[in-house]
Amino acid sequence: MTTGFFWNESCFWHGGGNYAGMLPVGGLVQPLDGGLPESPETKRRLKNLIEVTGLATALAMQGADPATYDDLRRVHPARYLDEFKALSDAGGGELGRRTPFGPGGYEIAALSAGLAKAALQAVLEGSLKNAYALSRPPGHHCLPDYPNGFCLLNNIGIAIEAAKDAGLAQRFAVLDWDVHHGNGTEAVFYDRADVLTVSLHQDRNYPMDTGAFADRGEGDGLGFNLNIPLPPGTGHIGYLAAMERLALPTIRNFQPDVLIIACGFDAAANDPLGRMLATAETFTMMTRAVMALAQDVCGGKLLMVHEGGYSETYVPFCGHNVLQEMAGSTIIAPDPFAEVFPLRQPDVRFDAFLDGWLIEMEAAL
Repeated sequence: MTTGFFWNESCFWHGGGNYAGMLPVGGLVQPLDGGLPESPETKRRLKNLIEVTGLATALAMQGADPATYDDLRRVHPARYLDEFKALSDAGGGELGRRTPFGPGGYEIAALSAGLAKAALQAVLEGSLKNAYALSRPPGHHCLPDYPNGFCLLNNIGIAIEAAKDAGLAQRFAVLDWDVHHGNGTEAVFYDRADVLTVSLHQDRNYPMDTGAFADRGEGDGLGFNLNIPLPPGTGHIGYLAAMERLALPTIRNFQPDVLIIACGFDAAANDPLGRMLATAETFTMMTRAVMALAQDVCGGKLLMVHEGGYSETYVPFCGHNVLQEMAGSTIIAPDPFAEVFPLRQPDVRFDAFLDGWLIEMEAAL
């Protein structure tokens, strides 16, 4: 079996209006191309890079149908969807916080969710070994009734509910290694025991009022949500330690039918919206670790759904490493920052501080 790569050119055509960085600028300065840090170029260049290196030939490249209204309704209320569609048809606008979109935004977001849905279905049905969904716009910040942080629909939530409705799986684990807290996915499943949500993120980056370690779920979902907030500057060794000591054991204990990664690359060292100093090798090692875990607990069933990552120069290389690992390919894209970023890693004094940070969380579990 092969690794699937789900994408659609239309997802690159989502636009965000007059933004610079994270805030609207009111025409006072020239905005970024596309209007948001969440631009199409990071994703388009990832897809281009796997074609240039030849890695695409080792992948099952394919598209998917948009998620249906019924798919979306399993996660989002009709009132929200209808308002979104009406505003999209009227030329675009903004429904939440930092979620602007243009004409056709509803249809593009449904297509983005459809890529995640189809990829998960293919993995669960066994037609693919594992899969990567190049979803755009992203989804992990979108709550059921309120979009924020560039996310208009909760792609992973929609994919899980569709798979569950089709009887393809019962227990799902979501590991979110985007630099920002996966507050939307957390909210969708916060009172559920059939979906474990784990978020590994920079402490109080975005949103600043969510992502605390103490937030463990509620009702039937108590104990099935784990936030791992990490201090700025955590770096390569710190990420791998947090995975090994907290995230992976929690998922192993849960014994899911499938493991889904909210795969953001904004923890990378030169990302404009993060301060975490991860490298392309960090993502290689984390991918290797989740693949081994998935092999042990769920027959290798693994899905990556693209989330954030805002460095047009580095996201393609981080993503290429992930896909190379998933496909078991020898085709590489040499990291252009391989000599520089290791020199910027924290020293032993920070490592000791971080170890104490992790010990506190381990003791509280």
